Amino acid sequence: FIHGALCVAFSGQCYISHAHTGRSANRGECSQACRLPYNLEDGQGRIVAFDKHLLSMKDNDQSANLRALADAGIRSFKIEGRLKDVAYVKNTTAHYRQLLDRIIEDAPHYSRASSGRSTCTFTPRPEKTFNRGATDYFVNGRQPDIGAFDTPAFAGAASGVVTRISPDWFEVDSEETWANGDGISYLSRGRKLAGLRINVAQGKRLFPNEMPDDPEGFKPGTEIHRNRDQAFERLLEKESAERRIGVTVELAETADGFVLTLRDEDGIEGRAAIAHAKEPAKNPERALVAIAESLGKLGATDFKAGAVNIVLAEPWFLPASAINALRREAVDALVAARAVARPRPRYALPVAPPAIYPERELSYLANVLNNRAREFYRKHGVTLIADAYEADTTPGEVSLMITKHCLRYSHSLCPKEAKGWVRGVNAEPMVLVNGKERLTLKFDCKACEMHVMGKAK
Repeated sequence: FIHGALCVAFSGQCYISHAHTGRSANRGECSQACRLPYNLEDGQGRIVAFDKHLLSMKDNDQSANLRALADAGIRSFKIEGRLKDVAYVKNTTAHYRQLLDRIIEDAPHYSRASSGRSTCTFTPRPEKTFNRGATDYFVNGRQPDIGAFDTPAFAGAASGVVTRISPDWFEVDSEETWANGDGISYLSRGRKLAGLRINVAQGKRLFPNEMPDDPEGFKPGTEIHRNRDQAFERLLEKESAERRIGVTVELAETADGFVLTLRDEDGIEGRAAIAHAKEPAKNPERALVAIAESLGKLGATDFKAGAVNIVLAEPWFLPASAINALRREAVDALVAARAVARPRPRYALPVAPPAIYPERELSYLANVLNNRAREFYRKHGVTLIADAYEADTTPGEVSLMITKHCLRYSHSLCPKEAKGWVRGVNAEPMVLVNGKERLTLKFDCKACEMHVMGKAK
């Protein structure tokens, strides 16, 4: 998984949603308690952090680590796309497509998993579509700045500073080119994300749909971010990318006519033949140019013509209708040949005897909720299997979330990292508070993990 929203918990081991709402995150119904604001209290009830999104992570971005991941043996990269808009999907996939193309060009031992080449009519800018900031999480070790504590929304990229304000406009010191319809966000008082839409942009003087009514939260010196680039969005609304499979085209003659061969970059061929009288062209040079141009017009097919070779004894006359018919039939033949040649791996045979699971007992964390799952583990040697948390048979306070994200570390209270007077400070227990909800934090420093404790309502 290389790009998109990060679940702060270990995958499959977050039960806050089910405990508080009855909606199981493991079954596609997460209520996203991790994106809510919390107060963080220490063991004496003192506020360590106030009204922050303390379990909200920045978005995963492994752009800088792609080559290392490939060299480590990864052969499939996943990008989050669920519930995302068209602009996000186009922008992000184009970004990684270009990065992977450069890796493949630099390392010939890598190859594409599918045929064809992708081309874009725009320059991908991942920071311009929805994100909560970027982090590579723990790929290169624990990092101090992985949380999106101020807001779980899209703030946009830093774009300038407010310099002047009037009743219906404001001016900015910015290198950006602003346009009507752009969106701006900023952190108002209490570091709450606020936003406005630009109705009219006149250089660095911007007229919003409504001026902010908080003089302390929006004033000269306020940093602004652009979370909607109208020109970029409009660009992505158009046809902006395509993938075509390269083919070589060869026209040759037979005893009673002509044959057209299309050979794709995978070496697969499609052929079409036509019986046709051979009449010398009145203008040989022009005839050959016209034939080559017509053969190369592959239109809305999946293919793009590369070299066009015409192997004839002499320039014969071929009407456009005959060339078009040959081309259509050859394309159909190539599509059919590719379908036949497509690899279809067979199912692997089960290992006999079945591999033995490394544990004999499973807690609720194994998520065993049905008989099929239970039978699977028994077949692999597990003897004691607890119900999944969603079965509502796990009583009392348990770990509702297990995560490598540590709030003691984030607030400079980690006993491994602490320096000076902080050494020896016992920050445990800590509590996350959201309204009437109180979640106790326990820290497993040996495993470098944080447990968010709670019980079902």
